[in-house]
Parts: sequence; C-alpha cells; structure tokens
Amino acid sequence: MTRGFREKLGEGGCGSVYKGKLRSGHDVAVKLLNKTRANGQEFINEVATIGRIHHVNVVKLVGYCAERSKRALVYDFMPNGSLEKYLFSKETSNWLSLARKFEIAIGVARGIEYLHIGCNIQILHFDIKPHNILLDDNFTPKISDFGLAKSYSMENTTVTLTAVRGTIGYVAPELMNRSIGRVSYKADVYSFGMLLMEMLGLNRCTRHNDNKSSQYFPYWIYDHLNEGNDIEIGNADKNDYDDDDDDDDNARKMRRKMTIVGLWCIQMSPTDRPSMSEVLKMLQGEIENLQIPPQPSQLPDIEYLNDRNWDTESTGSMSLLCNDSLTDQ
Repeated sequence: MTRGFREKLGEGGCGSVYKGKLRSGHDVAVKLLNKTRANGQEFINEVATIGRIHHVNVVKLVGYCAERSKRALVYDFMPNGSLEKYLFSKETSNWLSLARKFEIAIGVARGIEYLHIGCNIQILHFDIKPHNILLDDNFTPKISDFGLAKSYSMENTTVTLTAVRGTIGYVAPELMNRSIGRVSYKADVYSFGMLLMEMLGLNRCTRHNDNKSSQYFPYWIYDHLNEGNDIEIGNADKNDYDDDDDDDDNARKMRRKMTIVGLWCIQMSPTDRPSMSEVLKMLQGEIENLQIPPQPSQLPDIEYLNDRNWDTESTGSMSLLCNDSLTDQ
C-alpha cells in the first residue's frame, strides 16, 4: 500500500505517517504505531472512537492493521497537511487569509460539537491543537488523532481520569489541578480557545512586544479590547486587508469575534466556559451581541508546567500523559 514506506509524511510521538494508495486508486495516510506501545491502548482508543464517527469535520478511518506486533491506522489522505504548518512554518505561515482561518475555526467547532453531543455517546478528544487539525484539498478541517480520546455516556456531566492528558499550551488547567474544577467536555472547549489564540497569533505576539513581554497574554488582550483598540498580529494581518473598506471592516469583525470567543473558552474555571454549541452561536452571530468575558482578578499559577518532566503520549512532541498522583497537587 505504501510501496515499502517510500513517502514519509511526518513523525510524532506515537509513530510515523506514510502516504499510501489503495487498489482503487484512493490516496490514504498510513500511521504506523511504535512497537514500544505494548498495551496498544492508543490503537484501541483510535479504532473504538473514530471507527464509529462519520462527520465532515472528523478525519475518516479507512481501515487498520493488527498483525502480531504491527499496529497501523489507515486514514483518508489530506493533501494540505495539518493546520500547524500554516501557523508556524516561515514558508507557509501567510498562506491562509483571516477569512479562511475563520472558516477553519467554524469547521473545527462543528467537529468538536459533534463529538460532544452528535453521537449516541459523548467523545472527549483531550488533544485539540493545530497538529491534529488536518486540511483536505478544499481546506476543510478534519479533527484527527484520537489516541487520547475517551468515550462516556451522554448522561455524564463530569468524567473520571486516571492520568493527565493533553498538550502543554492547550491542556485545560483542571486536568492538572483538580481544585480548579471537575473534568468534563469543557476541557476540549479550553483547548479550542487556545487554538483560536494560536490561529490569530495572539499568544506569540506578546513575545515580540517589549512593553508586554512579561504579561500573561490574556491580560494584554483585555487591555486592548477594553481600550477599544484593534488586535493586531504583525505581518500576517497584511493579507487580511485590501483597498475595500467593507472588507477591512469584515476582517476586523472576524478577528475581534475570534478573540472574544477565545477568551470565553479559556476561562480558568470550567463552569465559566461555554459549550461548543454556544461557541458556534457566538462565532456565527453578530459581533454586536458578543460581550467580553470578565477579566480574571489574579494570575493563575501556570509556572509549575515548566518544572515537570512530562512523558510524550501523542503525535506532538509536547504532548503529555502523567500518572494521577500529579493531578491532585
């Protein structure tokens, strides 16, 4: 299928991905899992969850291989790769217009909403990030990598985990400090909010702002919004404006809308975050109806992240899975 694993598409913590072709001529991506994963839990998670899902914004599992120690997952091939390369690569970081990013955000939100309430079970992804958002030939986003996902009854409002799971920078705070709140689908909402911030470049922008470099980035955003200023994100914004004043106004509205929704999603307390259905309503509604969420009164303790040695447990180099003894500290 891969002609001897000839064309490598990428590599992550769980294994390598190769381009393949079925006998029908259909292009696929083959993820060959590392042999070191003896318990096969990630493989089981992937097949058990994504195998029953059919949604335009979720990547399609074509098939799988489980032969002795070999574990492989076969997906539809996504010609435009992952969202990650359009956010972090110098060569392609300016390829996506703000309008395209907004469409991608809407698609990802729809996919997460489907996982939460669209199936006969509740599926929590726990690893929403740019690396796991794949783009087809029309740049339609597809949520991928369900290795850390968990399935629950629709009646469950909170969930029980025996380990912290997610990716540093996108993982919800309650997953690492249970005193913040109970773990629920709101963990995916938080990750989506951080995804919006990354798509706008807001958290990266503070690193290049000498006056605000030491300020926690949501506070910097609040300062600008409360002063009535537009949120500018450097050179990437040049592609969003042209000589048409109406287009400029639409771009500002989209950016402001994504910013405010992102702030709602990354509220420290899970109870203060909206559901994904509410997120979609806000993104698709009028900007005039959006209210800026209350500004946090104190800075959350996030420095402890840098002091821990996290184990890699997903496709991204910064993904983590640690034992439950850390989660109640």
